[in-house]
Amino acid sequence: MTLLNGRSLSNSLTVKDLAASLAWYTDVAGFAVDQKHEREGKLVAVSLKAGDVRILINQDNGAKGWDRVKGEGFSMMITVDQSVDEIANRIKAAGGTLDSEPADMPWGKRVFRVLDPDGFRIAISS
Repeated sequence: MTLLNGRSLSNSLTVKDLAASLAWYTDVAGFAVDQKHEREGKLVAVSLKAGDVRILINQDNGAKGWDRVKGEGFSMMITVDQSVDEIANRIKAAGGTLDSEPADMPWGKRVFRVLDPDGFRIAISS
């Protein structure tokens, strides 16, 4: 049996307010815009990057209901070579709210968690 041998992982997230999520991911979380995607002259998605991490945020079209829960039971972990504490402090200084403060884990990593505007949980780990 051949085992999966992935080299990277990218995520696609459907968001309620593309402009608000774009501002959060760039101004608060520190991602850069890689590409904007338009359909019929309207912005419908944005590809974001942070090092080798890629996230695509898509504007929800409401087809599955506007009140559906997003992000529940889902978490992304981003491993960094930078200071986890400095990243957490920068996020807080930019107006972001941490879901958990930086803490040392029993397995030797330092981790904090933050929620995006739609409730998607992102863990930042050393």
